[in-house]
Amino acid sequence: MAKKTEKIRDDSDYLELKGFLSFLILHELSLKRLCGDELSNNIGKRKGSSLTPGTIYPALKRLRKKKLIAYRRQGRKKVYTLTEIGREELERLYMLFSNYFYGLKHKIKRKPVKKKGGKRKP
Repeated sequence: MAKKTEKIRDDSDYLELKGFLSFLILHELSLKRLCGDELSNNIGKRKGSSLTPGTIYPALKRLRKKKLIAYRRQGRKKVYTLTEIGREELERLYMLFSNYFYGLKHKIKRKPVKKKGGKRKP
């Protein structure tokens, strides 16, 4: 009799990404100026599901109030950038993450992302 194969879950009830949202926004903005939709898409790709406007925009507003990010209007869109204060805070966050996750590098491996059509990226 063949064994029943269990589907491997790609999520967990024990990993709360809510606290990572601000970090991920700052990180993404350190790479490139982005509007809210682009930030939402980039972070959603990492998470494996899209972020809702009710998630991303309140976080952007909080970061703006703390002067970690700023924006300029380009037409109807707001294009966000990292401020100097935001850059300094991101460096602190990188250090904290490095300390928190030190020694886990050999356990954390990134899985290839599936392309449409079932093929995997190398």
